[in-house]
Amino acid sequence: MYRKDTDGWLKHWDFILLDMICLQLAFVLAYGLSGYGFNPYQTMIYRNMSIYIEVADLAVLFLLGTLRNVLKRGYYREFLITAYQSIVMGAVSVLYLFLIQQGQMYSRLAMILTFVLYTLLAYITRILWKRFLQSRRKEVGNHSLLIVTTEKMASKVIRNVQEQNYSRYMISGVVLLDHDLTGQKVAGIRVVASEENAAEYVCREWIDEVLVVTPEEIPYPDKLLEQFAETGVTVHLNLAKINSESGKRQFVEKIGNYTVLTTSINYASSRQLFLKRLMDIAGGLVGCILTAILFIFVAPAIYIASPGPIFFSQERVGKNGKKFKMYKFRSMYMDAEERKAELMKDNKLGDGKMFKLDFDPRVIGNKVLPDGTHKTGVGDFIRRTSLDEFPQFFNVLKGDMSIVGTRPPLISETNLYEPRHKARLAIKPGITGMWQVSGRSDITDFEEVVRLDKEYIENWDIGLDIKILLKTVMVVAKKDGSM
Repeated sequence: MYRKDTDGWLKHWDFILLDMICLQLAFVLAYGLSGYGFNPYQTMIYRNMSIYIEVADLAVLFLLGTLRNVLKRGYYREFLITAYQSIVMGAVSVLYLFLIQQGQMYSRLAMILTFVLYTLLAYITRILWKRFLQSRRKEVGNHSLLIVTTEKMASKVIRNVQEQNYSRYMISGVVLLDHDLTGQKVAGIRVVASEENAAEYVCREWIDEVLVVTPEEIPYPDKLLEQFAETGVTVHLNLAKINSESGKRQFVEKIGNYTVLTTSINYASSRQLFLKRLMDIAGGLVGCILTAILFIFVAPAIYIASPGPIFFSQERVGKNGKKFKMYKFRSMYMDAEERKAELMKDNKLGDGKMFKLDFDPRVIGNKVLPDGTHKTGVGDFIRRTSLDEFPQFFNVLKGDMSIVGTRPPLISETNLYEPRHKARLAIKPGITGMWQVSGRSDITDFEEVVRLDKEYIENWDIGLDIKILLKTVMVVAKKDGSM
């Protein structure tokens, strides 16, 4: 799922925060330079003014849009806009004192110095912060981008993205539509695939987004675009020619100097993702506390039944193919991974894309008795009650997982995925999700699992996460299968 940048002034929250700090610092310095000391908050009228100017600053930033194109402004224009904002702020502050009829109690020198110092501090801070952001262009971004273009345009497109998008993107590779130069480099970036195997590369590697830029004389690679759409990866299409994608979210934005049509299985605003992350942090903290309490009781039971580590870590595949280590309370014997191959013939889900047994002898305490009946133990108990899942709250705090999402598969499972199956990796994996509350262990058709995961991603919002969380509590309380 694609993170859609916040529209308007909120996308410059860093400049807003720095601006408010500069204003308050100027307020304190002006009070001190006026000979009153450096604690203006001890006097009621100055304390009220300190709050008023911050509120007024936010209103001016929002109503006048003084941060619009802040990253592209030069020194002279930046100074003019900063001075303009300072003058407006000074005017509304004077108006405030006039309306409350306490202007005679406020130092005129302190008022003038506040906005003179604010102009200088805000201007210098904005310039320095922009230089810092520009210096980060050389750093590796946290969104992997695959560029699809022609040999002639490749160098220009690469430089454009590197120069215009600061450190948002890590360019993972280039696909050339007109020549197969796989293995060679263009502008320092490796050509990783041809048009024929580009979709396969996206399925195999960690790719967040794809940028497609073609010249006017070359048509869009429609077949390749259909394959990308099937994988669930976000595609940015240069608006030289437009094709609509039914059943996909589309909107226009800019990458570098290119106006692109972005197509994604779904998208979320920065505000929505902030709320989801906030919910994850709150839930993760509570979950880690509960994990620590459970450890006191679960750890001895595990160790007595099967001496060895209490926790089990396993490499899983997360959003868009990014790999991470997932943690659990160990519910299986130490040789569980080695015995998996011999048990694959009994897999309820058949083809290896997922693994599930009716009775798993690798689980601690599980035994087949001479009369053919099954005996279970502590491993089965912590799996049925989902206690083994609690250490995953640490993954949630780290940011590898979310509380609600799709279940993270094994690397061996994703190696068997077809392009349409990769769509379930378009969102951060979760401890619980649509599949778990729609049947949990009763669902044995992998295609049904993929359908439910895609349904979750396509319809995601905070309300859906809350609904799934409530259903999860009910499902676990009924002991309806295992998570």
